[in-house]
Amino acid sequence: MGVTFSQFFPPQPTLTEANLPSQKGRVFIVTGGYSGVGLELSTILYQAGGKVYLAGRSEEKGQAAISKIKSDPADAPGEVVFLHLALDDLATVRPAVERFNSLEGRLDVLFNNAAVSNPPQGSVSSQGHELHMATNCLGPYLFTQLLLPTLRRTTETAPSATVRVIWTSSMIVDVTASKHGLIVSDLETPPSDQQLSYTNTKFLASSLATQAGSSGVLSLTQNPGNRKTQLTRHMPWWVGVASAPLLYNPRMGAYTELWVDLSSDVTIQDGGKYVLPWGRLHPSPRPDMLAAMKTKEDGGMGVLLNSWISARNRRSLSGDWATISSCLFPKG
Repeated sequence: MGVTFSQFFPPQPTLTEANLPSQKGRVFIVTGGYSGVGLELSTILYQAGGKVYLAGRSEEKGQAAISKIKSDPADAPGEVVFLHLALDDLATVRPAVERFNSLEGRLDVLFNNAAVSNPPQGSVSSQGHELHMATNCLGPYLFTQLLLPTLRRTTETAPSATVRVIWTSSMIVDVTASKHGLIVSDLETPPSDQQLSYTNTKFLASSLATQAGSSGVLSLTQNPGNRKTQLTRHMPWWVGVASAPLLYNPRMGAYTELWVDLSSDVTIQDGGKYVLPWGRLHPSPRPDMLAAMKTKEDGGMGVLLNSWISARNRRSLSGDWATISSCLFPKG
């Protein structure tokens, strides 16, 4: 109960734009970077000298966000670039990665920030997948896997554990997730309970930590906190009214992501761990959730989830799978 309470009323952030070191020379991708927490995070990183790619589906919204970001005064600003990516359309993922790699030789941090919550019942992606799973899981997984060669290459010249992949979660994982962790049957037949479906898309950080930690890529997940954003736009009107007193400015959520990006309190051994608002490691994750994220050999489901996602993406992109597979599973 204490941990849950502290997510509603977090302690003050320890890392903000006021004490953020220069980000000059570092390259970031922020999915969903033109609204809400993503916009606030992109603004802070840009003002600190970083090069930020705003990844999203609408170039019009992206360019409007870029104009807004550049309108705020900064002593030593960096760069901000729009990158077309629709996470609910897997066909856009590889072109986005190819575009990025044609412009950059490094990637310091990938913020898997974009998400959808409680869309209209029956909403599906361009490939026919349930929309939570497509936007929050399949798309980010494929995007991350295709960027792994660039992330790994960046570790060769970056300080230890500073190349990171940040996944976005929610306190509902603590509150409403099944005691069995991931419910495999729900992957094939999404439940009618929208919150349960949303929860089932939040198991990726641990699997990537197992996969990429040995090469120096640190994978973490974070709850950015309860914020006033568009994430609740599909919920009943009364949800917004009832929750308003517990919602914070989106910039507070950006402080959580800043801490996950830059904190020296985490090392490569902390891969897969969960960060709470506004920047602190979860002191006591649910034991059943930790058990579910273990590998199949250790009695968990971590690798099983990866296998299911890979199979789904393979079926959706069968004509392009040979190229994608060579990036997902490189020899050696």
